Amino acid sequence: MNPEYATIKQWLHEHQISEVECLVPDITGNARGKFVPANQYLDGGEPRLPESILIQTVTGEYCDDHWDFVEPTDADMILRPDPSSLRVVPWAREPTAQIIHDCCSMDGSLHPLATRNVLRNVLAEYEREGLRPVVAPEVEFYLVKKNTDPDLELGPPVGRSGRAEAARMSYSIDAVSEFEDFVEDMYDFAEAQRLSVDTLIHENGAAQMEINFLHGDAMDLADQVFVFKRTIRELAHRHGMYATFMSKPMQREPGSALHIHQSIVSADTGDNIFSEGGNDNPRLLSYIAGLQRYTPEVISFYAPNVNSYRRLAPELSAPINLNWGYDNRTTAFRVPHSSPAAMRVENRFPGADVNPYLAFAATLASGLLGMRQALQPSEPHQGTANEDEVEVARSLEEGLRSLGTTPELVEMFGERFLNAYAAVKLDEFEEFNQVISSWEREHLLLQV
Repeated sequence: MNPEYATIKQWLHEHQISEVECLVPDITGNARGKFVPANQYLDGGEPRLPESILIQTVTGEYCDDHWDFVEPTDADMILRPDPSSLRVVPWAREPTAQIIHDCCSMDGSLHPLATRNVLRNVLAEYEREGLRPVVAPEVEFYLVKKNTDPDLELGPPVGRSGRAEAARMSYSIDAVSEFEDFVEDMYDFAEAQRLSVDTLIHENGAAQMEINFLHGDAMDLADQVFVFKRTIRELAHRHGMYATFMSKPMQREPGSALHIHQSIVSADTGDNIFSEGGNDNPRLLSYIAGLQRYTPEVISFYAPNVNSYRRLAPELSAPINLNWGYDNRTTAFRVPHSSPAAMRVENRFPGADVNPYLAFAATLASGLLGMRQALQPSEPHQGTANEDEVEVARSLEEGLRSLGTTPELVEMFGERFLNAYAAVKLDEFEEFNQVISSWEREHLLLQV
């Protein structure tokens, strides 16, 4: 038996698992897969799924060009379990395991349309350079009262006081305590799943929370964010509310981000390559320059949905241009004050709605290309950057226009994947663009 399967079999036995969730992150970053009885999981051969599930739109539809990217026979792909992703499902009634799988073509090669494989390819580029990325994501989300009517605006849920938040409560301890039972269950579920969550704060929005993860391996942290989103949604249901990772769920509330702190260490020594020479470290500066150079091309990985661009707007505490600065939270790329060993860059573009595998891949690829080409960044920004001109796309369609125009990025992500991603997201944009909003009926019906 393959050593990996032996490890999994032993783990399933030790935890008395009766059912296995075979999970695959789709293009949106949500879980696809199947449930398999534990006694059949390893005896029935490698699980399989249709490859077409990898490129469904967020509504579950297929784009017009769907069959240009997958076999017209709707062929299967092989699912290979990653033992490092073995976790219990703490909310399941019966002892259940969740295992994230890598998608492989029938010839055994990594499937080019699987987003986990996209990140794996970027990490392989670092490995060739003798480097290893270290990341620490910060994930924001809203708790909202249950709302089954999509035409109604969302609102904060009622806390233990019996009242909903009606004022800005940034960093408020008491506001977090309003949802004490939810928070305690969150930490219990995180511990059960080996999620390295660190601090919890109340963000600026009504019932808006932020969880910081401890820094670590990029693939492991992408897996953790993937699992964390499932966990938070399940917990919210249990407590009679919803949790949303929409980038901008409410008109009068700030957006939700998924900021990515990143540093690069030597694979041999573990030393942070950004730490030598302090703020003037040439590789740190080239990494930042790479983020500035390639963000316009990969912006759709940081803002992957039509709603995402509502957050990337002036005066909404989100980046609107490519400025960077030292400990400047108004810039897109921030170098926090830190010890030399912790020298890092924070990418503040990604929204909470990202697929973490693609967002990590995009930011790490951009920084690596910047270092390879010894690019030079602009001068560090002084003052408030979001008072400067808007330099980034303001719609999903605009954000996709430059995707795949640079050969070095195409090589890292794969031409087939980039074309499929653009086709899926353009289909979503066109479907959204057919919806006539209440604003249009209000202001254009009789005035134009």
